[in-house]
Amino acid sequence: MAATREYGTVLPRRLAFIGLGVMGHPMAGHLARAGHRVTVYNRTAAKAEAWVREYGGHSAPTPREAADSADVVFACVGNDDDLRSVTLGEDGAFAGMGSGAIFVDHTTASAAVARELHAAARARGLHFIDAPVSGGQAGAVNGALTVMCGGDAEPFEAMKPMAMNFARAVTRIGESGAGQLAKMVNQISIAGLVQGLAEALAFGRRAGLDMPLVLDVIGKGAAQSWQMDNRGKTMLEGHFDFGFAVDWMRKDLGLVLDEARRNGAQLPVTALVDQLYAELQQAGGGRQDTSSLIKRLK
Repeated sequence: MAATREYGTVLPRRLAFIGLGVMGHPMAGHLARAGHRVTVYNRTAAKAEAWVREYGGHSAPTPREAADSADVVFACVGNDDDLRSVTLGEDGAFAGMGSGAIFVDHTTASAAVARELHAAARARGLHFIDAPVSGGQAGAVNGALTVMCGGDAEPFEAMKPMAMNFARAVTRIGESGAGQLAKMVNQISIAGLVQGLAEALAFGRRAGLDMPLVLDVIGKGAAQSWQMDNRGKTMLEGHFDFGFAVDWMRKDLGLVLDEARRNGAQLPVTALVDQLYAELQQAGGGRQDTSSLIKRLK
């Protein structure tokens, strides 16, 4: 059940939401609770049916039928190929959308596929906004996501009030692909922070310090971060059954490193952390939270 929150006074719209995973399910729920008429699609139909039982609205058997007559179509799927499969082709959302409708993609995907689908949408008289999110499952449930967007300004402004039903910030970074590139900056920052925090905690333990106390102290100074505040003590306790999975971070870091090869950026720390996550995957830890990096240091 989504957390209670106050909704704005945006006029009800006809919306679709494609992809009802741990992020999409509560995001679509916030739109329904705000009074919008929401039709959902999910590859596993039982998840769509469960969403309808919880929030009302309707489910559809294909992305095209979900998108039919929708003013805005939101999506949150797995990767580039998943995104193409729900947008393009005879049963894809683009085929069901009317002229001027907006497709908003919350998938963490490549900047290249964002530009590709932006061009494909424009050829049909549609709009496409790449809009990856940060904040994890808790952010989706609590309606507190950060959304970084790429695409044309006018459709961005049109979709922003609706996206604010599940976000605390929705910002246009630039042209198509800029949202995905900003998400890559986000993931680069997180990867280095988590490894640094893991090493700091392991060092403090070896030194015999009272690490919960140390975290309380240094969390009031320059070392403070979201990762420290939200994952520091759970890392010490060995709890890794929540948050953002290693498998998902490796997918994201793969996108980052591919883009870095194209633009020439040097990312030695990110490449190292990606390999450390690969070791956790090989040890069977792919579904554990990214803070499980500390397990390698015990």
